[in-house]
Formats: sequence, C-alpha cells, structure tokens
Amino acid sequence: MSDFLFYLNLGWEHIISLDALDHQLFILVLVAAYFYKDWRKILLLVTAFTIGHSITLAFSILDLVRLPSTLVEILIPITIVLTALDNILFRENRQKLMKINYGLALFFGLIHGLGFANTARMAMAAEQTIAVPLLGFNIGLELGQITVVVLIMTLFFLLSKFLKLQQKYWITGISVVAILLSGQMILERM
Repeated sequence: MSDFLFYLNLGWEHIISLDALDHQLFILVLVAAYFYKDWRKILLLVTAFTIGHSITLAFSILDLVRLPSTLVEILIPITIVLTALDNILFRENRQKLMKINYGLALFFGLIHGLGFANTARMAMAAEQTIAVPLLGFNIGLELGQITVVVLIMTLFFLLSKFLKLQQKYWITGISVVAILLSGQMILERM
C-alpha cells in the first residue's frame, strides 16, 4: 500500500507542482473549448490524455520505447502550440474542435508520457512489477488533472458570468498566451 501511495503522490505532483507548467498549459488549451456543463466530455478528454500518457510510460518503463529527453522536452511544448493553434483555427466550430481534441489528448498524451519516463524508471525498484506503480501514478495523475480542470472551469464560469466573456475570446486568449509561453519553453529547451 505504501508503494501505491508513493506513486499516487508522484502522479499528483507530476500535474500539480509548479514545475508542471507545460502539463497544466496543455490541459488548459485542451479544455478551453468546453463549458463547465460539458463535465462528462471533459472527464473523457482528460482520461484519454491519461491513457496516452500511461501507454508510453509503461512502454518506457519496460524499456520498449526510449527517446532522448532533450527531444521529448522540446516535443511537449510543441504539443501545446499545436493544440492552441487547433483551438484558434476551429474556435467557430466547437463541435469539430471537441472531436479533434479527443485524438489530440490521446496522441499527445503519448508524448507527455515520455517526459516522465526517466524519472519513473529510476523510481521503480528492480523487483517491482509495473502494475502497482503505474496504477498509483495514473490515479494521482488523473486526480491532479481533474483538480486543474475544476480550477480552469471555475475561472471560466466566473469570467463568463460576471464579465460576460464570450467563449470564442476565452479560447483565443488562452491559446495565444499558451503559444507564447510554449514558444519560450521551446527556445529555452533547444
């Protein structure tokens, strides 16, 4: 049980910590097209990201996939830029944007999973199976992502209710800020 809790906390910290800005930005641009009433769709979206993340993390722990960390660290902010550009291009067609986002969440989750792979490999003892650590980590990751989503949706609710901010402006504003921050990350990581 202590191993499970250790990895649960690791998954939680992977999303919630101040060092997780890239993951938080990705979640932010990913859910920008949704309203708080779309919580079921958002939960499915976040779960698709976790599934992608889990697949690559498991493959990496089993040493089936290994990419240079410098490449992965550049690919992660690129996923944010691409998702943000998608938001801008399809902001007038929310239904299409929401459909595209499921694929992006799953596919880009694969890339984000590689970002944690080296740490996970080092954290796991040689005699452990990957089931308990992976389950604990993924539950912690999912709980952290849901917490970030709740905060984002609360902010969007407040902005739309009290400032009458329309969603197309929210989507565009969030996406432009994410592109700028991610561009800076890419330059720093090169």
